[in-house]
Amino acid sequence: MLDDTLKSQLSTYLERVTLPIELVASLDQSETSAQMRDLLETIQGLRSDKITLRTDGSDSRKPSFSVQRAGTATSLRFAGLPLGHEFTSLVLALLWSGGHPPKVEPEVIDQIKALEGDFSFEVYMSLTCHNCPDVVQALALMAIQNPKIKTTVIEGGAFQAEVEAREIMAVPMVFLNGQVFGSGRMSVEEIVAKLDSGSAARDAAKLSAKEAYDVLMVGGGPAGAAAAVYAARKGIRTGVVAERFGGQVNDTLAIENYISVLETDGPKFAAALEAHARSYDVDIMNLQLAQRLVPATEAGGLIEVQLANGGTLKSRSVILSTGARWRNVNVPGEAEYRNKGVAYCPHCDGPLFKGKDVAVIGGGNSGIEAAIDLAGVVGHVTVIEFMSELKADAVLVRKLNSLPNVTVHTNAQTIEITGAQGKVNGLRYKDRGTGDEHLVPLEGVFVQIGLVPNTEWLKGTVELSKFGEIVVDAKGQTSVPGVFAAGDCTTVPFKQIVIAAGDGAKAALSAFDYLIRTPAPVAAPVA
Repeated sequence: MLDDTLKSQLSTYLERVTLPIELVASLDQSETSAQMRDLLETIQGLRSDKITLRTDGSDSRKPSFSVQRAGTATSLRFAGLPLGHEFTSLVLALLWSGGHPPKVEPEVIDQIKALEGDFSFEVYMSLTCHNCPDVVQALALMAIQNPKIKTTVIEGGAFQAEVEAREIMAVPMVFLNGQVFGSGRMSVEEIVAKLDSGSAARDAAKLSAKEAYDVLMVGGGPAGAAAAVYAARKGIRTGVVAERFGGQVNDTLAIENYISVLETDGPKFAAALEAHARSYDVDIMNLQLAQRLVPATEAGGLIEVQLANGGTLKSRSVILSTGARWRNVNVPGEAEYRNKGVAYCPHCDGPLFKGKDVAVIGGGNSGIEAAIDLAGVVGHVTVIEFMSELKADAVLVRKLNSLPNVTVHTNAQTIEITGAQGKVNGLRYKDRGTGDEHLVPLEGVFVQIGLVPNTEWLKGTVELSKFGEIVVDAKGQTSVPGVFAAGDCTTVPFKQIVIAAGDGAKAALSAFDYLIRTPAPVAAPVA
């Protein structure tokens, strides 16, 4: 099950286990059960003085196993094999159950322990999903820290009938006490905030009480992170407020074109961005959505950023680095069947469509990469491209054309995603040359048609292009004095990670130049 290198690494990690752990497996006669037994026996054998194994479990989901600190009432269960991207989740569950402290802020741990009520979570994941580990690890940690929280992690491929019965077509998918709780990537802080109704007001008060910054980044993707590092290195008071640190990079699988980094993936890159920023004196305020920008001329000398939770941050200068998000195709059926056959992440959700027919809308690099990836998993892929030819790189088009289970329709306009009984059953498109309409029967639609800048909240405050991008000059300056912008939310062409990071650094240097040439606002005299 595990090769010698992985066993050696796992053995080193398990040396950190200081408290006794009990593993209880519920098995049947399947091959997956045999593999689970082998995995658990390997784990137990590596630290037999602290880890005990029983195989007489009676849980209804087989194969599955629980991880429990001996003598406690915690409830954490893995149904199916937690390998692939989820092997790290298993290792962390063992370490946390064995007394090793998690790398989570103490106040978050206290918040988890203080949650009142009975919470029974079920999280469905796939072993190829790079968004799933964050959710799995968050819910595992919560179960370990609070005995009122039960978490079951379910590998969808091992429980396909259950997945189909619950009509799960996107992962991670989380149920709480039998009802849908959420889908997609969620951090432990986000989950706790949804359960703790008073957290938003407390956060707002805490944020509003913060001292004014010299430079405040709004957005924590590559542009915001680079800007934060460059600003902090100037010795000025630096803050980053972000809805999700790392931004869209978190949803990117392979990164192979960031100079000096041969290959990495999005979540690792996002974690590295945050670690680099935190290595300096940067105040990072995550999970905060900016709602309004108030220029210094209207706010009494300092620029204000008002947040969705009611809090307000103040700064002498601001760098807008809010990035972009996947563009919707905006046809009937898209919103109705989202997560019921309409998906945006082929790496995460592709395995849920194994052997089925799907479509990819979009013929650019992202769309053709998605089609190539899906072709190895699904039954058939239909590519729908609006223009008269595919826009992807020639090497990708050649690879696509070599695949036997792919059909391409160019000059085709998607006009409807059809469905029945709550899930997708087809896609209707129009031939732009003849005007004829066609219906393609299928069970999944992956939308890959580019990006939309996250700038709606700035309308009427800073100048935006007709595409909603923030208009900037060569130094990253916007139409508002003291407000700069960088990355995918701006008019700078070519939306690439390396370009966003460079623009973030440039915006920080421009903001510093602005600060040293602009007198600090004089505080109003105290009456």
